[in-house]
Amino acid sequence: MLNEWEEFQRYIETPVYASAGKNDHSYLGRFTFEMFAECTGLTRVLTVLARGYLFHDADGAILAADPRDRIGMAWRALCAWCSVPDNGKLDAKNKWKFKSDFTELHEEFPELVDERGGGWYYRHVHGVVAYTRSHPDAVMESALNRCRKLDETFDAAWRSKAVQCQIPPLAPTTKAQWLLSFTEILSNALELGPLRKETAELPPALLEKLECMRPTKIPRELRVLPTLISYYIVNHQPDTDWVVLPVVNFDAFFGTASFGKKYLSLIPPEILDRSPQHSGISRYRVLPEYLPEAWAKT
Repeated sequence: MLNEWEEFQRYIETPVYASAGKNDHSYLGRFTFEMFAECTGLTRVLTVLARGYLFHDADGAILAADPRDRIGMAWRALCAWCSVPDNGKLDAKNKWKFKSDFTELHEEFPELVDERGGGWYYRHVHGVVAYTRSHPDAVMESALNRCRKLDETFDAAWRSKAVQCQIPPLAPTTKAQWLLSFTEILSNALELGPLRKETAELPPALLEKLECMRPTKIPRELRVLPTLISYYIVNHQPDTDWVVLPVVNFDAFFGTASFGKKYLSLIPPEILDRSPQHSGISRYRVLPEYLPEAWAKT
């Protein structure tokens, strides 16, 4: 969440499916079961992907060319990542209307879509399902139940989502609840610019102060308070004190849904002020007393 280039890599590299115990959800990668089932948090994922292909070369260096010249390429990258094999079920007459299989992009984006049309996200979800099936004693019973449902419903649901992502936001058939649109994703990506690699280092005195204020029910090893304050600093805009908080993505980052469901509500209001959560997103502001002194005065 702090090093965006590293986050981008997690969305294109081959996942590792393993867990150290039933409470270890690392086999999910930077995702949660809620993201798989409800498509929450994917706006950030797709925007990070778009920024990676718009502004960077394969090694992460910032390209000198105008990113607008790469919009077509970035659009194809998003299509490849979201690709779902049609398995020959669509007739030739309707393929243009319901296209979600981007097998033809495999040569251009071998890391994003395979030769059978399986996009990175499609393959990852099926990889998670396969892992839980082959390691039932290594995961929680709730994970097994969620994967059984994903196995039954994911393909059709994600195929529909992959299609609607391509529809222009102002098209007459667009519904208000459609939250994902490649057009809006690319627009946001151009506005946000290159992926961030630097992070905000908090001074020792502030870290000690935060540790004293940490509720005991928030595990120390997660570093929830330092991470939220560092994220606030690097994402703060000069025209507002508020920063968007992608709660679902932080759940994935910390590897536990307890962040959004439990830990956030435990953080004292003396540290941060937060608006109600909606669709996996909130906003927050850190009180000046819990920001680095030099930064708070700017």
